[in-house]
Amino acid sequence: MKFARVIGTVVATRKYKGLEGVKLLVVQPLDAELGSRGDAQVAADATAQAGPGNLVFVVGSREAAQALPEVFVPVDLAITGIVDRVDLERGPRRDGQTAVWGRSVRRR
Repeated sequence: MKFARVIGTVVATRKYKGLEGVKLLVVQPLDAELGSRGDAQVAADATAQAGPGNLVFVVGSREAAQALPEVFVPVDLAITGIVDRVDLERGPRRDGQTAVWGRSVRRR
C-alpha cells in the first residue's frame, strides 16, 4: 500500500467487460514525505469516491485486481482508500528500527 495524489481523470470510450462503471484516475505516487516520486500512473478507483486533489492509498499487482467489484479484471493499480489525515513523525524515533527480528527475549 502506497500513498498517491489524484491529479487527473481518464476518459475511456471502451473498457474491459468487468470495468464498466469504474472510474480511471491519474495518480502521482508519493514518497514517505508526501513528495512526488516517479511517473504518474492510471489507477482504477475501487472507492468510487476519489477525485482530483485527493490524497489516496493505492495497491498494485494482484491486490489491485482483487480490490474492484469484478474480481481479477486486468488492472495493475487500484485506489483502495481516501486519506483524511497524515501525521508524519520526525526525529530519532522515526529513523530507528520499528521491530527487532531474530533476537530471543529473556524473561525472568
